Formats: sequence, structure tokens, C-alpha cells
Amino acid sequence: VQLQASGGGLVQAGGSLRLSCAASDSINVMGWYRQPPGKQREWVAQITDGSRTNYADSVSGRFTISRDDAKNTGYLQTNNLKPEDTAVYFCYGDRGGLGRFWGQGTQVTVSS
Repeated sequence: VQLQASGGGLVQAGGSLRLSCAASDSINVMGWYRQPPGKQREWVAQITDGSRTNYADSVSGRFTISRDDAKNTGYLQTNNLKPEDTAVYFCYGDRGGLGRFWGQGTQVTVSS
């Protein structure tokens, strides 16, 4: 399964971006990690194939994860962005019996 992340960019603090993660095949669990500059990768959010969602405390209430299974695509709506949200965002997909697949990163830069 191949994943293609997109939607990153440069935005001012308080702004919004919608990240997309397009999969080449169906995915059970889809989620996002991010890696801020000079820091370790951290988990952001995840959505199951039953649309159950979970969020890191740092983004809860500001980010919303969703999915369109007809398009094999997941989304991460990021609102009220802060400079500390600046990172490369990576999407992942879990497919039962096949393991975890990763997309390439998409850069999100939030200016103050």
C-alpha cells in the first residue's frame, strides 16, 4: 500500500491547513505523526475504520482527523495553528495482516 501526503504549507499563527493522505488501497487505521525541527517524531492523531478518533493532548480541540473510504483518503484539518505546530507531518496506514505503511512527509510551517 502506498500513501501520499499533501497539503502542507506556510501559514500565520491562528491559520488553518487541511492535510490529505491518499492511499492506493483500503486502510484500517489511518493516522499522523509529526517531527518538529530538531526533535523526535511525535504521534498526532488517528482514526479507525469505525471512525473512532484519538488525539494527542497538544492538538485536541484544534485538529480534526477524518476519512473518506470511497476515496481511500484521510484528512487532518488543522485549525488555530501555533508556531509550535511547525513540523514535517507524516501519515501512516495500518492494514490488517500487512502491517503499517508510511507516506512521505509534508512540511507545515507556522509563522508568529
